Amino acid sequence: VQLQASGGGLVQSGNNLILSCDISGFILPNYCVAWFRQPDGKDREFVGRFRWHDGDSKVRDSLKDRVTISADESARRVYLQMNSLKPEDTAVYSCAMDYEYKLLSPQPSADFWGPGTQVTVSS
Repeated sequence: VQLQASGGGLVQSGNNLILSCDISGFILPNYCVAWFRQPDGKDREFVGRFRWHDGDSKVRDSLKDRVTISADESARRVYLQMNSLKPEDTAVYSCAMDYEYKLLSPQPSADFWGPGTQVTVSS
């Protein structure tokens, strides 16, 4: 199983951005794919997750008004759309796949974790 996040880059504050997480290999029905981000010098934080078996998505409360998580299940791709980007959204964004309880724990863990993509928001 491999995950690959893509779509990052340099964007201006106020713009929108869509990141993709492509998944190859098996996906267990009860797996979730979660997005995390890690600003330089700071801890990694949970952004949101997509649950395969029922198509449910969840975003952390502080980002709910600007972030949407969706998926193209046939393409095995999970999207992270961020609107009205702010400089504080600058971070390395990565995706991971495992059972939800592991991804959402205070110290998240995952058996499958892809390399991140850098998002830099200029003011």
